[in-house]
Amino acid sequence: MIPTVKSYFSGAGLMDLGLQNAGLDIKQSLEIDIHACNTLRKNFNHEILEEDIANRTVLSQEKTDIMVGTYPCTKYSAIADISGTRDGDDLFLHMFRHIALEKPEMYVIENVVGMKQFPIVMEAMSKLPDYYVHMECPLNANLWLPQNRARLILIGTRRPFNFRPPVVEKKVTLKEIVDPCPEYNITYGVMNRINGKHRDNPIVSDPDKGDNAPCCVAHFHKDKSTRLVVDKSHKNGVRPYTMREYARLMGVPDSFEFAGTKNQAIKQIGNGVAVPMAEWIGREAMRYFNR
Repeated sequence: MIPTVKSYFSGAGLMDLGLQNAGLDIKQSLEIDIHACNTLRKNFNHEILEEDIANRTVLSQEKTDIMVGTYPCTKYSAIADISGTRDGDDLFLHMFRHIALEKPEMYVIENVVGMKQFPIVMEAMSKLPDYYVHMECPLNANLWLPQNRARLILIGTRRPFNFRPPVVEKKVTLKEIVDPCPEYNITYGVMNRINGKHRDNPIVSDPDKGDNAPCCVAHFHKDKSTRLVVDKSHKNGVRPYTMREYARLMGVPDSFEFAGTKNQAIKQIGNGVAVPMAEWIGREAMRYFNR
């Protein structure tokens, strides 16, 4: 059996890509951002709903075996403490509404580890009647990729199931991801941080030392000085990651096309799901539906 999937808050489709790589049949993606929707259209053939989930009724959609929700994590992240916005939001309620009304055989929720600190959110997503819930937390992308990216994964199933932990045969290294001598025009703001003129120093990763990169974040498109990679071919010895390197840190193949500018692509990448992590979820889903 090939399970069918609907994804919500799909972004550029990195979760969709991983699930598809594992053999699942993606039927629909729902996303509100125009650039992310255009990226989805460039890379997939299934239906793309460019709209707010709050305006979409559940029963107007085709039923699928699996529903996937990767709703925005901004309100659950530690960075929200700085701006005073770390109070949760109501997007999870729309995901809850869709699961509760359709009652798929399986649902998957991906978010930051900080979501565990919100008991209302966790109760809604993990205590749905008639579901057995498996939680992986933290599940770190650094199992597969040279990026420290811890995530919370909730998988609800109508039948009990023994989910296997990820088995990784070979981890990609930062040295394999970084391009030799890319053209890179370093801005005045980046140079200021390199030269210690900011309160906080950049996070610098060295491929020759086997370092991992820090977590890929969407706001990297606004301030590329925060994450640097050692590059001895560059006159400064360090530089920000290119857009394509940033995508590789998420497990995205070079053949994947992003819509919009490079900065818009970087934002989409930072908001995505590490592709190998999604592939693991997809392979376990295939086991569930074909046991």
